Amino acid sequence: MAGRYAPRPTRTTVRGGETVVPRAVVPRAVVPRPATEVHTRRWLPRGPFDLGLTLGPLRRGPADPAFRVTPDGSVWRATRTPEGPGTLRVALRGGVAEAEAWGPGATWLLAQLPALLGDLDEPEAFEPRHRLLAHARHHRPGLRLLRTGLVMESLIPSILEQKITTDEAYRAWRILLRTYGTPAPGPTAGLGLHVMPEPRVWSLIPSWEWHRAGVDNKRASTILRAVKVARRMEEAAAMTPADARARLELIPGIGPWTSAETVQRSNGAADAVTTGDVHLPGIVGYALAGNRDADDAEMLRLLAPYEEQGQRHRAARLILLSGRTPPRRQPKMRRTNIADW
Repeated sequence: MAGRYAPRPTRTTVRGGETVVPRAVVPRAVVPRPATEVHTRRWLPRGPFDLGLTLGPLRRGPADPAFRVTPDGSVWRATRTPEGPGTLRVALRGGVAEAEAWGPGATWLLAQLPALLGDLDEPEAFEPRHRLLAHARHHRPGLRLLRTGLVMESLIPSILEQKITTDEAYRAWRILLRTYGTPAPGPTAGLGLHVMPEPRVWSLIPSWEWHRAGVDNKRASTILRAVKVARRMEEAAAMTPADARARLELIPGIGPWTSAETVQRSNGAADAVTTGDVHLPGIVGYALAGNRDADDAEMLRLLAPYEEQGQRHRAARLILLSGRTPPRRQPKMRRTNIADW
């Protein structure tokens, strides 16, 4: 961020993926080395690169059990790969991404590291047609769209976020991962990292535990339908974003909002703009045309210049990261806690 002091993240910029990763202050020589087997890889990004902006969309709230940022400038991620659970630690030192991985999924995670850090992204394809977007890109040159190659880890929390506040969804994710997930492999005891449950474990969660986590029957049933065909869902990571979304939307309860939020992360879909969102059309409308009451149709009209470039999702993220949002009115969505019903 230009200037001596960068503005503090807001709820809107955090939604755009802003995650503050401290500069490395601990010399690498004194960072404790794990006793468990560790795999390592170094990778040099092409051009400007911001680790926090790139990996930020994977964080589901500040206390996400699968995502941590530590004071030494590292981002930790726990996930379930096709080869089993794994933990990945990435730090940017001297412009080089230094990664370490543990667990059965370590080799897979390191093989996917360049894609995860946006190597398959094409930021040069984006040509801003609005001054606001040109300004936002200038001040966020390190933004890269990640590609995890994993569908379920993004699909399930996206389902949890349907039609409720983000705080409620983050709470449900925390409870379910801490209760039914497994401790992440590697030196993670002090971080509280957990790997997402495997599909069979999701399918065995009792109805009252969904209720305790604040997940209604509609969302729980959608997750249960998805985990029954988890292998088919994971195959979508190798498809084009359009085909991947079509496959996901075959599951009752998964619509355009959920499929877009998923493939943005799993497939690095630069054009998968989110529709059906409570706030995004108003944010885009206000930023580009001063219309805080814009609907999906108006938002898509305003983003049409970027459809030709295949960059509508990037444009929307830059708008969120610009911090230009309409003045707040009363909340459109009332917070509820079904566990109290």
